Amino acid sequence: MNERLAAWLQYLLPKQAMTAAAGALARRPLGPVTQAAIRRFIARYHVDMTEAAQPDPAAYATFNDFFTRALRPGARPLAAADLVCPVDGVISQCGPIAGDRIVQAKGHGYTVAALLGGDAALAAAFADGTFATLYLSPRDYHRVHMPCAGRLRRMVHVPGDLFSVNPATARGVPGLFARNERVVCLFDGERDGRRLPFVLVLVGATIVGSMATAWHGVVNPPRLGVARRWDYDDRDIFLAQGAEMGRFLLGSTVVVLLPPGSAALAPDWAPGRPVRLGEAMGRWV
Repeated sequence: MNERLAAWLQYLLPKQAMTAAAGALARRPLGPVTQAAIRRFIARYHVDMTEAAQPDPAAYATFNDFFTRALRPGARPLAAADLVCPVDGVISQCGPIAGDRIVQAKGHGYTVAALLGGDAALAAAFADGTFATLYLSPRDYHRVHMPCAGRLRRMVHVPGDLFSVNPATARGVPGLFARNERVVCLFDGERDGRRLPFVLVLVGATIVGSMATAWHGVVNPPRLGVARRWDYDDRDIFLAQGAEMGRFLLGSTVVVLLPPGSAALAPDWAPGRPVRLGEAMGRWV
C-alpha cells in the first residue's frame, strides 16, 4: 500500500477503541487462545525466545506477560560508556536539536515543547541539545532501561492520538511523536559535580494497551483526556545505569533528550541502524 494512503487511512480508524480492546484482551488469561496468539506472534515476527528468562511460550498466562518478558541474565551486558542505549530497536532519527526543533523524518519535525506537553520552561533546557528517537518493532524486547544513572524528578502523562509509530507513519504523519499519547520522565544525571538533566519520553501508539514505569506501575489507563503530573523532588528515587525504568505493553518508541553542550552520540549512530540495550550510545563532554 502507498505510504501516503496508509497514513491517511489511520486518521479514519477508531484508534482509541481498537487500543482499548486490544489492551483488554492482552491483559486477560484466555488459555488456548492466549497460547495460540503468542505462538503465532513468535512465528510472524521471528521472536528469539532463547534470550528470554523464560523461553517456554506456554509459561505465559497472558499476552502482556509474554510481550513484557524479561531477558535472561547476561543477555544485554552494559558497555563501558557514559551513556548506553536504553532499548532494543532501530534508530529512527538522532543528532542535534536545531534550536527547539527535532527531526522526525525528511520534511517533518516538531518542537521540544510540543513533545514535552507544552512545558516551555523544561523545553528551554534542551534547546540546541541532542536527541535520539528509537523505534521498538514488535519482535523487540519491550522494557526500557536507564542510559545513565539518574534521580527521578518528574513524570507527566500527556494525552494524545494513537497513530502507529512505524517508519512509514513517521514519514507520513506530521508531528507524530508530539501528537501521540506519551509519558515524559525527567531525571537528573551527574558528571564531575555538574547536574545534567535528561528526559526519556515513552510514546504510545495504536494497539499499545498501556505504558508502565518502575516506580509508579501502569500509568495508562486511565485515559482522562487531560495531562497528569507527578513531582518527585521530595522523594529519593534513584535508578542506576541499566536499571529498568519502564515498559510498553505492546510496543512503541522512546525519545531521549540530552542538554546542550553536554553529550556526544557515538559516531556510528545514524538513522536506520539497529541498536541493542546496553551498547554504547554516547558520552558526556
